[in-house]
Amino acid sequence: MNYISDILYWISTGLLVPVIVLLIILFCRAILLAGSFYGQYLSIRKTEALLRNELGKLTPDTVGELSSKLPEKSRSLVIMYMRQILDARDTPAQVQRLLANFEIAADKDLAISKTLTKLGPILGLMGTLIPMGPALAGLASGDIASMAYNMQIAFATTVVGLVAGAVGFLTQQVKQRWYLQDMTNLEFISELLNEKRNNTKTIEK
Repeated sequence: MNYISDILYWISTGLLVPVIVLLIILFCRAILLAGSFYGQYLSIRKTEALLRNELGKLTPDTVGELSSKLPEKSRSLVIMYMRQILDARDTPAQVQRLLANFEIAADKDLAISKTLTKLGPILGLMGTLIPMGPALAGLASGDIASMAYNMQIAFATTVVGLVAGAVGFLTQQVKQRWYLQDMTNLEFISELLNEKRNNTKTIEK
């Protein structure tokens, strides 16, 4: 039984360095995500008012004119897909494909936030529990310095993991609302294009 316990102890202790390395990587990725999120927020603020104003007065007859009113140099994902949908206005199947591609692109952008949300706390917990064994062993043997060092690692990994998870969670929640609004706008434009096509067919008949 002691042999099995020793094996488990060696395995868990050996995982400490990989866990710490992964936590450092996740923390750096969280910082980069926070920076890109802020840039995305500024971009959305610039286009949100314009889209709200233009879409509010859009009709099947004027939907084709929207392309000329969109920002020329915008790097916004929704603006890019709006242009593509308006360019493919005469092909319903192509419009549906573009809507599906937008969902895929949005989910891809959310992937890192989801990863941080799940892996951050998990690795933080692992980084907390793994040093506890050596810390307790140090306490039992009277090696207070070893115990203090391992406890320091345990608390540090917990904080880093929670920070990474918090950044992932907050950005995921906000981005999901953004993409839900964007998808609503794209579907609205798609429906207006369908109405315009149906009206054209009715007039031709």
